[in-house]
Amino acid sequence: MLAAAAARIEPMLDTYCSRCHNDVDNVAGLSVADLKVEDLRTGRNAEAWEKILRRVASGEMPPHSKPQPDPQMRAAFVDFLNASRASFVAANPDPGRSVLRRLNRAEYANAVRDLLGVEGDFARELPADNSGFGFDNIADVLSVSPTLMERYVAVAGKVARQATGLTAKRDYVTTFQVAKDGSVMNSGIPAYNERAGADLPLASRGGIAVRYNARYDGKYDIAAWLNSNTNNESDRLIEDRYVARVPMKAGPHTVSMAFRRQTWPDETVQTLRNDTSYVPLPIDKPALLPLDVWVDGVRASTLMVPSWRMHSRYSQRNFPRDLLQLDVAGPFEAKGLAETPSRRAIFICTPRSVAQEEPCARQILATLARRAWRRPVSPADVAPLLAIYNGERKQSDFGHGIEAAIEALLVSPRFLFVVESPPPGTPAGAAYPVSDLDLATRLSLFLWSSIPDERLLALAEQGRLRTPAVLDGEIARMLADPRAGALTDNFAGQWLYLRNLDQQRPDITVFPQFDHRLREAMATETRMFFANVLSANRPVTDFIRSDYTFLNQRLAEHYGIAGVRGPAFRKVALDPASPRGGLLGQASILTVTSYGNHTSVVKRGKWILDNMLASPPPPPPPDVPALKTEHDGRLLTARQQLELHRANASCAACHMKMDPLGFALENFDAVGAWRTSDAGQAIDNTATLPTGANIAGVGGLRDVLMARRDEFAQAFTERLMTYALARGLGPQDMPAVRAIARQAARDDYRAQTIVRGIVTSPGFTMRKAAMSVVAVTPGAASGRRAK
Repeated sequence: MLAAAAARIEPMLDTYCSRCHNDVDNVAGLSVADLKVEDLRTGRNAEAWEKILRRVASGEMPPHSKPQPDPQMRAAFVDFLNASRASFVAANPDPGRSVLRRLNRAEYANAVRDLLGVEGDFARELPADNSGFGFDNIADVLSVSPTLMERYVAVAGKVARQATGLTAKRDYVTTFQVAKDGSVMNSGIPAYNERAGADLPLASRGGIAVRYNARYDGKYDIAAWLNSNTNNESDRLIEDRYVARVPMKAGPHTVSMAFRRQTWPDETVQTLRNDTSYVPLPIDKPALLPLDVWVDGVRASTLMVPSWRMHSRYSQRNFPRDLLQLDVAGPFEAKGLAETPSRRAIFICTPRSVAQEEPCARQILATLARRAWRRPVSPADVAPLLAIYNGERKQSDFGHGIEAAIEALLVSPRFLFVVESPPPGTPAGAAYPVSDLDLATRLSLFLWSSIPDERLLALAEQGRLRTPAVLDGEIARMLADPRAGALTDNFAGQWLYLRNLDQQRPDITVFPQFDHRLREAMATETRMFFANVLSANRPVTDFIRSDYTFLNQRLAEHYGIAGVRGPAFRKVALDPASPRGGLLGQASILTVTSYGNHTSVVKRGKWILDNMLASPPPPPPPDVPALKTEHDGRLLTARQQLELHRANASCAACHMKMDPLGFALENFDAVGAWRTSDAGQAIDNTATLPTGANIAGVGGLRDVLMARRDEFAQAFTERLMTYALARGLGPQDMPAVRAIARQAARDDYRAQTIVRGIVTSPGFTMRKAAMSVVAVTPGAASGRRAK
């Protein structure tokens, strides 16, 4: 059989590939000179064969300007390579190189939250993690430094004190900034005169809602710094601060402030005040406006504030007021320790005497260590934690001893690192199935960016997690859990470049309608869209074309879609002819692939190649000249600029792939609004692909991508598997990727079919024993007390 295949395959490589891919030219770092069909049986030259298979299957190779094999020959070639690679990998499973993986800062913060029930943005208190292969959870780049360990110890101390309720009772101020926004919506209503969010009362305008963790039962000052909506930087003046003192129980709360929506008194009167005392001007007494303070949806207080700011230094229009900053200070009149969710999670027993303290401490620490280390623990495992407890207990009391042990637990190697051990007797370098406990950890890090919950851990301890029906049920349960939002934040946020949206700074002179609320709405639409595809088990082809999206009034007006009112997001059906269905019509994607004052055909085309087809172009050569925006004294459109740029032969090859895709999106400006002209000329959204096919606009581009939906499903699977495995994919992974994509295609490209395929793939369920083993003391708790 191999001999017959060799008689077909090797001459085909020689005829269609060797002219460019030889030992001399070595185009794209590939030579077919030494490739033999026998390689497919032995696994030799796997990377080269995978490159060939990808390019030939997608129709990219041979180049369309060169002689082509007939369709039957191409199909037979692809089928044979695919079957041969799959057969070799099935007989020789290779889960890839084993690397000790550290929890990144998002996983650490989520694990702390789920272990101890503590709310807080602890991820921001740790240094940003490096990224590799597009994600920040890649084991190879999650290095450890003394500085990083110092930060982990500091955060662990803060978490332990907060969880046990042993933080200092002194009051301090937590500040929440409100982005200043004087923009006007398409409806003509100032944005700050509208309800600011779905967490605020229906009859409110402006304001802010925040999450605040009260450390003790007591009273807290909720203070508003008012924004008079002028362009002055000195809006925050002492007489503009208004304070309400309200009681709060220890624990997390939603604290909000908002004005009541009203049209009286007249809030647009021009008011003047002379800056000198000897020529006074009369000023009417300001009307008072109600500013409501809410705690957990209940009105706790109402502040009456003047409808305009009075100060001798300024004259200003009397616009409706809004918040510039919200401060929460406290606790005042703090009472004793309260029963918070975190204390209930920790103190599962209460010693009634000194003799009961150590047994109770052992029970508490064993329970926490099992969850933190994701496996059953023995008395020997708990002994180091108990020693730390005893050392602190001698100097203080029971509660502080538990706090010290928890701090040590949160910096122990078994918590900070994903430690997986091979079964006894496993030869070095051999592949083996990971244990159910290790599988549970991998699954929870993939779907939740956190540690396993009690149900998942119990199933793993019982050895039932690998049962297909049980595993399928757990995947469905976990995707339906709110913690699956981590997959949206951490996978989609990086895959779709959503994390870059905060760094985008559109030029407000070119795009005066852009403001922080529009930016937030853009991100929310894409997050909700991705989460819906996953949780509702929609086809991943919805990312290409869909008849729905998620909008609020602010974003709907930006899109020119009528009938959407209010700040709350809801699912909106789209007209079949709408350009907004799918990712390519969403303003978040269009904004992060643009510059601050103009669109980028190249960035948008590259984004599609990278993220929707997993076929990134090579990096540009050094010293690429900037695009010329003018020629012979006239402004150039994006198309004209790139036509001049492609005159350089070294640039033309890559731009032939990127530019047609970007041109199809030129009707969207740099903040995703629809337009029909650029530089005073009508938009030309037509383009010709390297295949010779003509496309027009975003609709034509969607048609092309839908025709290549198998390729998109494979590209999506590659990206999701990279994130799930926390490593870059190698040639040994590609047969599994193709198999998962084919299975998804048979199930209408359902998202959860792809997730299940990844979770049951060899790369996810197996591990390769290290060539040399470094001993790690099980359960060792290390770290110093943070003072």
